Amino acid sequence: MTGFGRGEAESHGFVATVEIRSVNSRYCEISPRTPKSISDKEGDLSRIIKEAFSRGRISVSVQIDEPVAETVPFRVNALAVRNYAALLEEVRAAAGIEEPIRLEHVLRYADIMESVEQPVDEENHAWNATVQALDLACKGMREMRLQEGDALRRELTDRLDGTETKLREVERLAPLRVVSTKERLQQRLAEVLDDGRIDPDRLEFEMAMLADKLDVREECVRLDSHLVLFREAIASGEAVGRKLNFLAQEMNREVNTIGSKSNDAEMSHLVVGMKEELEKIREQVENVE
Repeated sequence: MTGFGRGEAESHGFVATVEIRSVNSRYCEISPRTPKSISDKEGDLSRIIKEAFSRGRISVSVQIDEPVAETVPFRVNALAVRNYAALLEEVRAAAGIEEPIRLEHVLRYADIMESVEQPVDEENHAWNATVQALDLACKGMREMRLQEGDALRRELTDRLDGTETKLREVERLAPLRVVSTKERLQQRLAEVLDDGRIDPDRLEFEMAMLADKLDVREECVRLDSHLVLFREAIASGEAVGRKLNFLAQEMNREVNTIGSKSNDAEMSHLVVGMKEELEKIREQVENVE
């Protein structure tokens, strides 16, 4: 399902802004983009999102504004400074240069400064702000997806109604086919046999075999059961995307079997109509969480 959410939170001066987006996908795929300060938390970030959502290709972007530092995140490596200064003095003396060693000469060496590791408390504050902002973003996206879900439920219900209406008509026509088939068979046999001799017992046996081949009652019962389960699932308010996908496949299987047993133009037309409805259902189920 598609959706968007945005959240912002603050913890001890650290302000985190989280934006989360999702597009349709059968699985739950997370693509996080985080600043360096919490890059080691991407696994935890993905876990939190997967606990909130079960389907969708989800991208999440995190931005953290840090408080103005009272001190720079570097310190002077005094030993390195003294060693470089002594070395430069030695070079100056060896070269016979009278000019004194200046600060700019020493600053050319990068290792005279050492970076100061970020305090653990600061890392925790940045992560706490991120978790709070992510929770707000997930709530926003969930609300948007619920709105889309209401529209999908109405669409799926209409498609189910259409399928059920055609199924009821198939159930009405199914037993009538046996009678009409028997009449056509008798008529054809009468035309072929000049003496008009038709073995009633043999005819009844053949008709029983044919009726069994044309019987679609079991398929209709199973399809009706799948329709009931489908309706219950979309009314449950739970994450049922995978269940609906399975039911859609099973309904399509039953309709295909009914179609293979149809020897009647009207029934074949109804089967085509049910297949069209189920194809629309299958497409929409891909959008359900």
